[in-house]
Amino acid sequence: MITRRSALSGLVALPLVPSVLGERLIPWEIRLIVAARSQIGITRSYDPAYVSLAYPNGDVPRERGVCTDVVVRAYRDAFAFDLQSAVHDDMAAAFNAYPKIWGLTRPDRNIDHRRVPNLETYFRRQETEEAVPAALSEWQAGDLYTMRLNGRLPHIGIVSDKVTPMGHRYVIHNIGAGTAEDDILGLFDDERRFRFEPPIL
Repeated sequence: MITRRSALSGLVALPLVPSVLGERLIPWEIRLIVAARSQIGITRSYDPAYVSLAYPNGDVPRERGVCTDVVVRAYRDAFAFDLQSAVHDDMAAAFNAYPKIWGLTRPDRNIDHRRVPNLETYFRRQETEEAVPAALSEWQAGDLYTMRLNGRLPHIGIVSDKVTPMGHRYVIHNIGAGTAEDDILGLFDDERRFRFEPPIL
């Protein structure tokens, strides 16, 4: 006969599972997407102004930002992984590997991680660039999607786990009106794909 005391003793004997372990059981791609999607309705405007930021983990107020801020915030919120310091450290070690579009002579931790070509370079240097899929339906949840708007303006977003009626995935990004989840795959020039699984802390 199982008594209340023996049942409680059995429960006490069970190993305790930290909540962080529970989080790690969720695929990293889903954690990234959930963190990006949580910005919808919070970040409501697009603001590319140069701002002096705290370091590390510096950010502009969450009600505004640019496309890169969606990605930076998602990696911080999902994994406590700080692209600001990661990009800054890599640029300090290999400055010549990064684009010289802005005429900088040294890294600038306030802005470097907020520029798409720098993020592309960082992800490429981490050996995470993937071939662009032949079919739109082959993009995967958690992919990082970059492109050039009107052939010249760099843009980045996170490929969603939600699928359009046409059978391909949405992208979570900020292209001008705040963070949103839109059907944009295949619509722009020079599309690129990265798949960056951060170190699990």
